[in-house]
Amino acid sequence: MTTVSASPDRAKERAEAGPAGGGSPWRLALAELRRRPSALAALAVVALFALIAVAAPLLSRLGGWRPDQFDASAVDPYLGGLPIGPLGGVSAEHWLGVEPVTGRDLFARVVHGAQVSLLIAFAATAIVVVAGVAAGVAAGYFGGRTDTVLSRLMDLTMSFPSLIFMIAMMSVARDVNRILLMVLVIGLFGWPGIARIVRGQTLSLKHREYVDAARVSGASDWRILTREVLPGVAGPVIAYTTLIVPGMIATEAALSYLGVGVRPPTPSWGQMIAESVAFYDTDPMYFVVPSVCLFLTVLAFTLLGDALRDVFDPRGGRS
Repeated sequence: MTTVSASPDRAKERAEAGPAGGGSPWRLALAELRRRPSALAALAVVALFALIAVAAPLLSRLGGWRPDQFDASAVDPYLGGLPIGPLGGVSAEHWLGVEPVTGRDLFARVVHGAQVSLLIAFAATAIVVVAGVAAGVAAGYFGGRTDTVLSRLMDLTMSFPSLIFMIAMMSVARDVNRILLMVLVIGLFGWPGIARIVRGQTLSLKHREYVDAARVSGASDWRILTREVLPGVAGPVIAYTTLIVPGMIATEAALSYLGVGVRPPTPSWGQMIAESVAFYDTDPMYFVVPSVCLFLTVLAFTLLGDALRDVFDPRGGRS
C-alpha cells in the first residue's frame, strides 16, 4: 500500500490542531486572525491610541505644554487670534500647532483628548458588557418569568429615545463629575443589544449534552453557568464588545460636540471639533487633527470587531 506524505503546511496545521484534529477554539481563532492583514492593522491602530491615552501626561510633558496652558505669543490678536506661523502655528515648540484665540498646544490637547474619550468609551463599554451578559445569561438559562421580565426590559430600553435622554441628563446635571456622569448615562442604554445576543447563545447552549450531563451529575446552576455556559458565549461577547467601543466613542464625541459633554478646559475630541468649526477655513489643522484621530479610532475598532465576529462565528466552522 502506498502512503502519501502530507505537505509541510498541512502537517503543521495538524500538529497545531492537536491529536483529535479539533484544536483549541482560541488557538484556531488566533490563527485565523493572523491571516487577516486588515485586522492586524486595525489592532495596531487600536494599540497605538490606547498607548497614547495611557501615556498622555508623559507625552504632554515631552511636548512641553499642559493641555490647559495658554501661549499668548503663539496667536495674533490683530487677526482674530489666528495662530502665528504655517499650518496653524506648527513649530518646534508646538508640534501640531495651537488652538486659535487661546493658543493652547494642540498636541497636548489631542493626546489628553484621547485619554478622556477612550476612558469614557471603555468604562461605558464595561458597564454595558457586564449588565448585558448578566441579563442575557439569566434570561436564556432560567427562562419563564425571568426571561419575560428581562426581555420586556430590553424592549423598553431599546425603544426609549436614548440620545434625547442623554442630552437632557447632561444638561440638567451641573455640579457633578461630568466624566462619571457620561459613563453612567451612555452605559445605561447600551446593554440590551449584547443581552439579546447572549440570551440567544445561552438558549442554544443550555440543552447541549455536556450541560445536561453536568446537571444530571448534581452541579449547581452557578457552576453550570460559570463552567459551561459562559465559556461558550465568550467568543461572541468579545467580538461584540469591540463593536460596542466605536459606538461609545462616537456617542461621547456627539455629546461633547453638542456642548453637553465634558466642560472646558478638559479636552475631548468632540469638543475640539465643535470649537474648530468657526476656524475650519482659516486654521484647518485645528479641525483636521482631532477629526482624523476620531475617524481612525472608530474605523480601527470597527474593522477589528468585524474580523473577530467572523472568526468567532460558530456558523463559519472556525470555532
